[in-house]
Amino acid sequence: MGEVLNLARDKGAGESQPEPGLFKLIAEDVRCVRSRDPAARSSLETLLTYPGVHAIIWHRLANRLWRSNWRFSARLTAWFARLLTNVDIHPGATIGRRFFIDHGSGVVIGETAVIGNDVTLYHGVTLGGTTWSTGKRHPTLEDGVVIGAGAKILGPIIIGSGVRIGANSVVVKNAPPGVTLVGIPARIVRPERPGGRIAGRIDLDHHRIPDPVGEALASLLDRIDFLETRLAHMQKRLRDSNGAAPKRDDEPFHQPNC
Repeated sequence: MGEVLNLARDKGAGESQPEPGLFKLIAEDVRCVRSRDPAARSSLETLLTYPGVHAIIWHRLANRLWRSNWRFSARLTAWFARLLTNVDIHPGATIGRRFFIDHGSGVVIGETAVIGNDVTLYHGVTLGGTTWSTGKRHPTLEDGVVIGAGAKILGPIIIGSGVRIGANSVVVKNAPPGVTLVGIPARIVRPERPGGRIAGRIDLDHHRIPDPVGEALASLLDRIDFLETRLAHMQKRLRDSNGAAPKRDDEPFHQPNC
C-alpha cells in the first residue's frame, strides 16, 4: 500500500508517517496528468483548464481544514468545489499522491473512502457507501487502480493495487491485486495479454477490457458453424451412398423412413 494508506491506518496512533507538503501534492497532481492524458500539452494548461485537477486542489484544501476540526469550513469549501467542477468529494476522504480524475464530471467520493497513490478515475465514478452505520463505509483503493467511466464501487471493500474496473461496472466485493473486473455485479475476467504498454506509465487501455459474455457467444457461434458444416458433409455422404441425385446446399434434409 502507499503512504496514504499507511497514514490512514496510523490515524490516531502513536506514530504517523510524515505527510508531504500541500504545494508538493498539488504539483504532483498537475504533473501526472501529462503521463495519463495525451490531450494535456503543458502544466499551465492543465492547471487552468482541467476540472478534475481543480477538484483535487480544492479537496486538498478542504481535507486540511477537516483534519484540523474546521468541519464547517471544510464542508463549505467542498460545496464550492462541487459548484465549480461538478465533482463531489467529501472533505473527510483520504486521497493519495498523483491522483487524476479525467474529464472530472459526475464523480462522487464518500467520507470514509481511502485512495492510494497513482489512482485514475474517469467521469461518473462513484465511491459510495451501503450502510447507515458510522465507521468505515466507503471503498479503499490501493495504488495504481484505474476505474472506467460510470463505474460504481460500493461499501467498505478493498480494491487491490493495479486493478482495472470496466466502464459502468458495479463492484460490491473485495478484489485481489492486478485483476480486471467487469459487469453488474462485477466479476473477475481473464487477464489480457501484455502489449502496447509504455514503460513506466499506468495501463490506461480501459477500452480493451475483455468481454466474457461476448467471448462465450462467439464460442457458441463457432460451435454451431462447425456442427452445420459436419451435418452438410454427412448429408452429402448419405446421398452419395444411396445413389440419389445431388441436391442444392440450401435444400432441407429429410431423413428416409425406416
